[in-house]
Amino acid sequence: MEAFLVSTGLVALAEIGDKTMLLALCLAVRWRKPVPILLGIFAATIANHLLAATVGSLAGGFLQGWWVKWVLGIAFIGFGAWALIPDKFEDSDLPPERSGQSVFVATLIAFFFVEMGDKTQVATIALAARFHEILFVAAGTTVGMMIANTPAVLIGEAAATRLPLKYIRWAAAAAFAGIGAWVLLG
Repeated sequence: MEAFLVSTGLVALAEIGDKTMLLALCLAVRWRKPVPILLGIFAATIANHLLAATVGSLAGGFLQGWWVKWVLGIAFIGFGAWALIPDKFEDSDLPPERSGQSVFVATLIAFFFVEMGDKTQVATIALAARFHEILFVAAGTTVGMMIANTPAVLIGEAAATRLPLKYIRWAAAAAFAGIGAWVLLG
C-alpha cells in the first residue's frame, strides 16, 4: 500500500503544470468531449506506466548492492530539480485536427507518446525499482496522473490561469527531494 500512496502523491504533484497536463487542457479546449479524453488519458497512462513499472522492477531486481540506494536517492533528488523547470507546450505537440479518428484514440496515442521520457514516466521506473511492486506503482502513478489531469479536462482553460503552478512545482520538487533523502538515509 505504501508503494501505491507514495506513487499517487508524487505523480499528482509532479504532473501539475507538466506537458501532459497542458496537452489535456488543449484537447479539452479543442474537442470539448471530456469523457473520451479522460478515458484516453487513463488508458494511455495505464499502458505507459505498466511498461515503465515493469522495467523499473526488473532493473531493481538485477541491480543489487549498497550503491543502488545512492543511485535511486540521487535520482529522486534530480527529479526534484527537474520538477522546478516548467514545461513549455509547443503547438507541434498538439495532435492534428480530427480526421475520422475518435477523440479517444487520438488522446490515447498522443498521451502515450508525450509521456515517453517524461519525468512522471522516469519517476515510475524509479519507484518500481525502489518498491518492486509493479501493479501498485503503476496504479498509483495512474491515479496521480488522473488526479492532476481530470480538473484540467473538466475545468479547461480557467484552471490553467488560476492554479499557482509555481508553488505546486515547488511542492513537487520538495516531495521528490524528500523521497530522495528518505531513500539515502533509510
